[in-house]
Amino acid sequence: MFYALLCYHQEDVVCGWTKEEDDAVMVRLGIVHERLEAAGKLGPAARLLPTTAATTLRKDQDPPLVLDGPFAETKEQLLGFYILNCADLEEAIGIARELGAANPGGCYEVRPVGLFVDGGARP
Repeated sequence: MFYALLCYHQEDVVCGWTKEEDDAVMVRLGIVHERLEAAGKLGPAARLLPTTAATTLRKDQDPPLVLDGPFAETKEQLLGFYILNCADLEEAIGIARELGAANPGGCYEVRPVGLFVDGGARP
C-alpha cells in the first residue's frame, strides 16, 4: 500500500534556519532516507518551495480564478511530501515517527494513496 506522508511546519521557522541548521536536519533525514531506500520503502519525495512561489486555481467559478499564493491561510504550511510503500498504516506511522525524530517541529499527515496514474512512461 502506498502512503503519502505530508510534511507541515511553520514556513517562517524553516525558512529562518541558518544554512548550518538546515544542513544538519538534511543530514539526519538522509540517514533515514538511505535506510528506507535500501528497504524499498521510499518513493518520490519533494521539498516544496515557499508558499510565496505558489499559485492557486480556484474552480468555484467559471472561468476558474488564478491567484498568487497558497489556497488557505494556516499556521503551518505544506512544505514537502514523501510517497512510502508500506505494508500497513502502522508501518507508515512508524516511518513518520522516525522522520519526525530527525526533523524538529511541525507535523506529518499520513494518508493512504489510491493510484489512478502510476507515473510511468506513456507510449
